[in-house]
Amino acid sequence: MLTLLAPAKINLTLEVLAKRPDGFHEIRSVAQTINLCDSLHLKLGDNLKLICDAPDFIPEKSLIFKAAKLVAEVTGCGEGVEIELEKRIPLSAGLGGDSSGAAAILEGLNELWQLGLTREKLMELAAELGSDVGLFLCGGTALVEGRGEKVTPLLPMSPRWVVLVVPAVPKIPQKTKKLYNSLKESHFTDGKITEKMAKALKSGK
Repeated sequence: MLTLLAPAKINLTLEVLAKRPDGFHEIRSVAQTINLCDSLHLKLGDNLKLICDAPDFIPEKSLIFKAAKLVAEVTGCGEGVEIELEKRIPLSAGLGGDSSGAAAILEGLNELWQLGLTREKLMELAAELGSDVGLFLCGGTALVEGRGEKVTPLLPMSPRWVVLVVPAVPKIPQKTKKLYNSLKESHFTDGKITEKMAKALKSGK
């Protein structure tokens, strides 16, 4: 059995620069993975199976399930896998739990199925799955650009505590998409706040 940790992330800055021709938004953000983690346990199986201890989690709709299917399709691997997910990151809280789990699956299946996929190929698959997935392949402190798929590692921040407050708000289908679609041009920025923080981190501040 292979056990993996999938960390949550917080956005230390998040600026929306413009709406793109492809319907996504151009963003610039400094993101940080934290030590609140889901756990994934992988073992070889006859087919693809995903179970989770969170009652509201729907396996077939998750990026974790889609990541496993994508790896099998792209590589033509005939192996199966049984995935057990221990959920600690709150669902739909903007902490990237599903994207992080997908990134863990890309790396985990590469090891479990002995596929030999390169880091570049894994990043390519991550971008196909979702905007945040590539961040979790890198981890740590990073500058995130484009629609979220362009990830530049930064010098790590010094250890510190954060307090996460997750209010009990109703679940909204396609919450992120609706949020971005509600933005007006007056909400866009030039990204200089994020640029300033990234420069400070690059110089070790």
